[in-house]
Amino acid sequence: VQTSFWPFLISMVLFSMLGNAVLWFNSKIPFLMLLTPTLILIIMMFLWWKDLNRESMIGYHTHKLEVSLRVGMLLFILSEVFFFVSFFWAFYDASLSPTIDIGMTWPPKGIVALSVYSVPLLNTIILLSSGITVTWAHHAIMNNYFNKSVFSLLLTVALGVYFLFMQWVEYNEAQFSMADGVYGSTFFMATGFHGMHVLVGTTFLFYVWLNLVECKLFYNHHFSFEAAAW
Repeated sequence: VQTSFWPFLISMVLFSMLGNAVLWFNSKIPFLMLLTPTLILIIMMFLWWKDLNRESMIGYHTHKLEVSLRVGMLLFILSEVFFFVSFFWAFYDASLSPTIDIGMTWPPKGIVALSVYSVPLLNTIILLSSGITVTWAHHAIMNNYFNKSVFSLLLTVALGVYFLFMQWVEYNEAQFSMADGVYGSTFFMATGFHGMHVLVGTTFLFYVWLNLVECKLFYNHHFSFEAAAW
């Protein structure tokens, strides 16, 4: 395969997103400036996946290359695990042993926490349901059930979009912000980055769905689906 410049460009866009996020948190730039690199990132991902798909269709992806792609995806997932461990560590460190700075109670005094039986519970059900539908899609692809695979994968994408919408509703209903101490910062950092991962995953699955509709995925050749599902 040819050397790709997309990973470098995407890393630069991610760095730009981080810088814009810091500026937006401090009210230095409007939200549109934060949204712009996000849209650029989505476009670049589609173009990168298009190149990978073209290389695969013309037979450039050998078994050794596929193994390297799988190992790369697994290492990426491992890095994401440690990424979120840091947020959970901060949360449990603050909640299990509240300091006098936050009133020695959790949630801190003055914070009206969201009920776990409202939007958070619904979002959990949506995520579990999307796991079921994407597994259904995988089994349908493995058994050459075209219509079932198309429907179940599209349903998975729809659940991802619905999850993101409910995340937006949850943020609007929250009576605290990121500026409200350790509770607000850990909540919005963890759920915000999780929402961003859902956005990327939903976009990836939608691209895979387009390939599936065009009959570019086969029962013995569908790594793009597996990577998106992971």
